[in-house]
Amino acid sequence: MRKKPMTGRIAVAVLAVCLLLAGCGSREKLREEAPVVRTQVVRLDGAGQPVSYSGEVRGRYESLLAFQVSGKIVRRNVDLGSTVKPGDTLMEIDPKDISQAVAVSSAQVYSAESQLRLAESNLRRYRQLYEQQAVSRAQYEQYQNAYDAALAAARQASAQHAQSSNQLGYSVLQADGAGVIAAVNAEVGQVVSAGQAVVTLVRDGEREVEIDVPENRGEELRKAGQISVNFWALPGVTVIGKVREVAPMADKVSRTYRVRVSLPACPPEVKLGMTATVTVAAAGPEKGRYAFIPLSAVYQTGDNPGVWVVDNGAVTLRKVKLGAFGDGKVEVTDGLREGETIVTAGVHKLREGQKVRAGDGK
Repeated sequence: MRKKPMTGRIAVAVLAVCLLLAGCGSREKLREEAPVVRTQVVRLDGAGQPVSYSGEVRGRYESLLAFQVSGKIVRRNVDLGSTVKPGDTLMEIDPKDISQAVAVSSAQVYSAESQLRLAESNLRRYRQLYEQQAVSRAQYEQYQNAYDAALAAARQASAQHAQSSNQLGYSVLQADGAGVIAAVNAEVGQVVSAGQAVVTLVRDGEREVEIDVPENRGEELRKAGQISVNFWALPGVTVIGKVREVAPMADKVSRTYRVRVSLPACPPEVKLGMTATVTVAAAGPEKGRYAFIPLSAVYQTGDNPGVWVVDNGAVTLRKVKLGAFGDGKVEVTDGLREGETIVTAGVHKLREGQKVRAGDGK
């Protein structure tokens, strides 16, 4: 009767020992199993990371046309997108007041010319009398001065008449070159002032792409090795561009610099207003100096950025120096060598010396 309980205790003890050994084996197996990480082989490249900017196709020459006199618009002959030739009439303003000014100046010219003829006749008579010593020299000089004043008044009236006649011509706004109307900022019945832009004319010829560049990219853009331009509406079209001008001052709101990229060999299917992507390949230092890695590969500890380097299946945290950022990548200027393998995902879950296995992305 006493042997059975003793036998049961032994069986329970043996079972507990077996479970303990099995648990230790499982924990040891879990401890030895290395996590799978995504890795990337380092490739050094001194050409620089390409940077892309969004822009809009614009004309090389864009003129903001305006009337040179004030008035009320009575006729508009163009619409948005209209094609015009040099001398075509775009808009007209009411010329009534200007015509009256022309009539007034014309009458002033007639009056001044009459006074000039009278002064000339008097001067001719008194010159004869003076030569005959019938009048004094003072009287003769008096009529000479009157003639000079009448001549000056006639010239002044003639100049004023020419000015008013020009203003009558300014009541008609004409195209100063061939092109297309890109904007219409005034309508019939609107009163405009002199110099107020009412029509934007984009002249035929060169096309450009206008982009906005951050402050820290200006110098890089000036030294760009190659600039390629792609168009959202034309997937198969790529045009080589060239930086024509960079704004000397940043925009007050966006704090970016406006840049014009010319398209010397622009195909005809590229239209004004198209969305374009300008890709700039920076001209960096000699090849084999810099590396570009994903931002997800950087492990920040305090102020020191680092990268997990895989060596013989184990990871080691190495300090690196970072450069420019862009398009989800960062430039590493020091700390990595050609051909090394780094971890690019899950870097915050690793520890020094931990064994890892490379998964997809190696």
